[in-house]
Amino acid sequence: MTQLRISEIFYSLQGESTLVGLPSVFIRLTGCPLRCAYCDTRYAFKGGESMEVAQILTKIATFQCQTICVTGGEPLAQKNCLPFLKQLCDLGYQVSLETSGALDIRAVDPRVIKVMDLKTPASGEESKNKMENLAFLDQKDQIKIVIANETDYIWAKQQIKQYKLTDYCTVLFSPCQDELSATTLANWILADKLVVRFQFQLHKMLWGNVAGK
Repeated sequence: MTQLRISEIFYSLQGESTLVGLPSVFIRLTGCPLRCAYCDTRYAFKGGESMEVAQILTKIATFQCQTICVTGGEPLAQKNCLPFLKQLCDLGYQVSLETSGALDIRAVDPRVIKVMDLKTPASGEESKNKMENLAFLDQKDQIKIVIANETDYIWAKQQIKQYKLTDYCTVLFSPCQDELSATTLANWILADKLVVRFQFQLHKMLWGNVAGK
């Protein structure tokens, strides 16, 4: 039987991406090969519960919600994530995947909305960015960059220019909580006339760092 190791499954409002504010079911997979300095889900690095896919599907059906977000950790670190994403799409769910950008995304079902990070210098994991993934993004997908300081911001601008990121999909800039003023980041974006979308982490504004809301 196909299994996944699950940290938690819960119903909440989408806190990030272009789906922000939309009621969604979150499936958080356990495990991640990265150790970003600002990570707020370290509890998902290990532990969790092995669940049959059939069990997971039964659980999410109880929420009566058609929008699903598969997150982590790093979901793609589990090999069974790929067929699971396809199965969710086949069942008619609107599916988004939150991924670090450090693992190959080419085999992700094309119906899935990919929300892919680019890791900045302040994350400590800049070297893990797999820029080959850009070729497998389309206009429904999103690139998320968490900005912790001015060095990160300048770096992010360079990536946009070098790789023409806004030609691929929507680019999201988020201020790193407790590291960068949201107003400062907003003013930088406006001053430079960047074609990016500023976003807060809505879930933190509503519930702080409490998981499973």
